Amino acid sequence: MNWVLTGEIAYIILLIIVCLRVIYDTHSNTKTLAYLMVCIFIPFIGMIFYFAFGINYRKRKLYNKKLVEDDETFKSLEKDIIVRTERLLREDNPTIRVSKELISLLLKDSLSPLTGKNKVTLLVNGEQKFPEVLKAIEQAKKHIHIEYYIYENDAIGMQIAEVLIKKAQEGVAVRFIYDDFGSRSIRKKLVPRMKAAGIEAYAFYEIIFLITANRINYRNHRKIIVIDGCTSFVGGINISDRYINNGNKKNSIYWRDTHLRIDGPGTHYLQYIFLCDWNFCTDSKLHVSRDFFCDAEPHDSNTITQIAASGPDSDKPTILYSLMQAISLSQKEILITTPYFIPGDSLMDALAVAALGGVTVKLLVPGISDSLLVNTAAKSYYEDMLNAGVEIYEYQKGFIHAKTMVVDGLISMVGTANMDFRSFELNFEVNAVIYDHDVAEQLRRHFYDDLQHAEQVDKAAWDERPMYKYMLEKVARLLSPLL
Repeated sequence: MNWVLTGEIAYIILLIIVCLRVIYDTHSNTKTLAYLMVCIFIPFIGMIFYFAFGINYRKRKLYNKKLVEDDETFKSLEKDIIVRTERLLREDNPTIRVSKELISLLLKDSLSPLTGKNKVTLLVNGEQKFPEVLKAIEQAKKHIHIEYYIYENDAIGMQIAEVLIKKAQEGVAVRFIYDDFGSRSIRKKLVPRMKAAGIEAYAFYEIIFLITANRINYRNHRKIIVIDGCTSFVGGINISDRYINNGNKKNSIYWRDTHLRIDGPGTHYLQYIFLCDWNFCTDSKLHVSRDFFCDAEPHDSNTITQIAASGPDSDKPTILYSLMQAISLSQKEILITTPYFIPGDSLMDALAVAALGGVTVKLLVPGISDSLLVNTAAKSYYEDMLNAGVEIYEYQKGFIHAKTMVVDGLISMVGTANMDFRSFELNFEVNAVIYDHDVAEQLRRHFYDDLQHAEQVDKAAWDERPMYKYMLEKVARLLSPLL
């Protein structure tokens, strides 16, 4: 009996210590309460779950993104970025004038430069992206840098790998970072083959199960390609056959996604992110060199871009802040496409304030989802959004995986970040911000085309849905900070 009592006391002490750790380590009140509930109401397993998936690395950054060790050199680069950005800000560009607060936020928070003289090409679905990627890789002269969350050992994965191997054998430096969780299908065969052919390939934050289970939670969700420092690709499309809607894939579901090709200095910050990630996950450290950053300006294009990146390598949820700032700048219309909508209180309030203030807010989410639990949690936010006047549409043609936002036909965001806790707090993410009417208009047209394949959520019908669905959504919402 004494042993039972001793065990109970020891468990209570352990539970108190873990709960104090949760309170100290988790800066979100909602998330703190969710982890406390799991630890208290699911004995032992809840604690194991927290230590496996809940530790907040943003509080103790996984690594420092500062590439330049020499403080004087770094200060010189910092000054150059600020001067170039301020020079563009002084130009008589109406889009820049209305976006100054957002531009300033990204500059001050992460030293992300505002760049002009870019050519930005919108790529819809894998059918448009992959031919552009293959063509750009074939034209590489110096280096090819690739960083992906999902790279699959399928037809398109093999096709791109063959071209990379060919370029490596021609003397082009090919460096490849793959997420060890998302790209687990290539670990055993394709990665060794790449390495044997001269490609430098490394797993980002390598997973050694059980010993480093927490690493599963911190995923490199970025999708970046940089070629010769001049051309880059960024967006929502991973390297997988599922993104190609040609009728030949095993997965018959239509995948709707969006990607960007950037030619010009907008590529520089994506290169910077890649180099930081490379030096974190590899043994072969790269030193900053002018060779990594191309000065060529394509054609007569002058699209202005900036990059928003965040993750456990940054102090703040920069992408969340950039979304909220863009929403606050809106005067007329906000068009959002996201596959996972678990916004949290701050983003939900920002959207509600915009809608109540007379801005047209349209939200396009999946009607067909790849995660029942996440989709159920997302529906729990519908009532608040509908009550504020937000229009919600569920895509029916297939699975919509694009992560885009268009504000007032002037500001566009295309990237890897979903509107959920995981993208804002846990994953390494990157979004491109484009300050250009033409690009915004293209995205706007595609958004309204997608609405032709969507069903609007009717508020009256939603309010009358069965009680059991309401309760399931509320329960899922309690778990939403953990999803």
